Amino acid sequence: MCGIAGELRFDNQPADLAAVERITQSLTARGPDACGFNSQGPLALGHRRLKIMDLCEASGQPMVDSALGLSMVFNGAIYNYPELRAELEALGYRFFSEGDTEVLLKGFHAWGEALLPRLNGMFAFAIWQRDVQELFIARDRLGIKPLYLSRTDERLRFASTLPALLKGGDIAGVLNPVALNHYMSFHAVVPAPDTLIAGIEKLPPGTFMRVDANGKSSQHRWWTLEFGASEEEQGYSFEDWQERTLTTLRESVALRHRAAVDVGVLLSGGVDSSLLVGMLREAGAADNLQTFSIGFQDAGGERGDEFKYSDLIAQHYGTRHHQLRIQEKEILEQLPAAFRAMSEPMVSHDCIAFYLLSREVSKHCKVVQSGQGADELFAGYHWYPQVDGAEDPVEAYLNAFRDRSFEEYADTVQQQWVKGDFSGDFVRQHFAQPGADAAVDKALRIDSTVMLVDDPVKRVDNMTMAWGLEARVPFLDHHVAELSARIPAKYKLPDSGKYVLKEAARKVIPAAVIDRPKGYFPVPGLKHLEGDTLNWVRELLTDPSQDRGLYNPAMLDRLFKDPEGQLTPLRGSKLWQLAAVNLWLSEQGL
Repeated sequence: MCGIAGELRFDNQPADLAAVERITQSLTARGPDACGFNSQGPLALGHRRLKIMDLCEASGQPMVDSALGLSMVFNGAIYNYPELRAELEALGYRFFSEGDTEVLLKGFHAWGEALLPRLNGMFAFAIWQRDVQELFIARDRLGIKPLYLSRTDERLRFASTLPALLKGGDIAGVLNPVALNHYMSFHAVVPAPDTLIAGIEKLPPGTFMRVDANGKSSQHRWWTLEFGASEEEQGYSFEDWQERTLTTLRESVALRHRAAVDVGVLLSGGVDSSLLVGMLREAGAADNLQTFSIGFQDAGGERGDEFKYSDLIAQHYGTRHHQLRIQEKEILEQLPAAFRAMSEPMVSHDCIAFYLLSREVSKHCKVVQSGQGADELFAGYHWYPQVDGAEDPVEAYLNAFRDRSFEEYADTVQQQWVKGDFSGDFVRQHFAQPGADAAVDKALRIDSTVMLVDDPVKRVDNMTMAWGLEARVPFLDHHVAELSARIPAKYKLPDSGKYVLKEAARKVIPAAVIDRPKGYFPVPGLKHLEGDTLNWVRELLTDPSQDRGLYNPAMLDRLFKDPEGQLTPLRGSKLWQLAAVNLWLSEQGL
């Protein structure tokens, strides 16, 4: 687990090591344990290290193998690296370290891009091939680990976060109107390659890129999520799918339990995180298994915690349980720091929850498992049945999921930002792609490969890494994702969704957390804006010093007249969404 950075020049000049050092040092929170740099002519690499799977100095980065002519930086964890190492040793490779980084380096030498499908884990890495003067950059299947790019005619830079790239200089910090439309439509999701800042992109998940020292580049998608049961699975019963689900999840949890001495689980008390606790116990997690839950002040008649259910699981499995209770005053105090930790502005109430929860977890352990992905993979949201039975699935999805129509977007922002209905076009184009025939599968695909990546997954990565904490997400093992895509929708949609997962979970965890109403990490104070929080948001949006020419004053007046009555279709605060952009830009110095 780390922060990575680098620069490749195209103009026959040496890489700007000073810029790479600035970028890399801004990633210190992601890798507090060590720092390293390497410069070779047109290329400079930087690395911040969080020691988890291998503590020895030989695994430090950037890692250079002069005999092979390769050097690399890597962020992530490869869970099946012992098996890959054994294969490479059988091919004659010899190792000087014990961790997964060198396995990646030698695996790339042995297999090239064919290494990628062999990997089980989360990763973003860059490998420089000295003899052909080419940089190879890759990102994991579901985008668990981020990678941001900035390219000019003279150079390419990359880093684990967007704010880090800004530290390199020569980026104007101008907003991208395409991304702004996505942000305002998809509760802050901006699909790759766009970001909110013009001139900075992100490498899409499941993608690799080759760039040479002359600036010639190519990009390829190396993994896609295909829907529909295989021929062998056509006759599977509901019970067969349950068993396959349990077996695949157990393997994923056990694999992610490797090399984790102090283990924690972010426990909301829902099915997903509770199932992880149960499976960790099955996988041999000892009595030091720790669970962590967070709760907030009630607001707007909504309860701010779900301790009733998290306590039930903690008591059932005898975990070392930690409850964190947060008052409104601390939310307001900590929001700026949470926004500084964001690679891109995020508006989900979960962000501050994960930020503060990660602070607490980092005091007790370095590795935590989290249940992100289950809703998107196993159809846990309310809009899937609506799409499944719709005459026009695209419109059904947009009506249920999009925060505002294009017409409302045009009324919300000032005219210079209204360039087109990019969010609507994106959904229409995605639904038209091959690889998923049923309408509900098209919705599941866009959620699991796009919306999941740039909301829950990014949120967990950003907020945990802000505290030097490694988050492992067993539901996003590619075997689990591929299995879920093959399960017929009729086994997912009943019982408010995730039916096959819930029924399988009955064999592991208490029924009380399965049959409960669906919940989440609630932060009512950011949903039902009132009191000091409302005043704080008003100042963010109306202070002349914060005015960036984004929003129509008439729309702001309308929203402030009824802050309780202006929620998005997914029950998020439209005012908070607007304020979050200002806050994030301010915290990034833009």
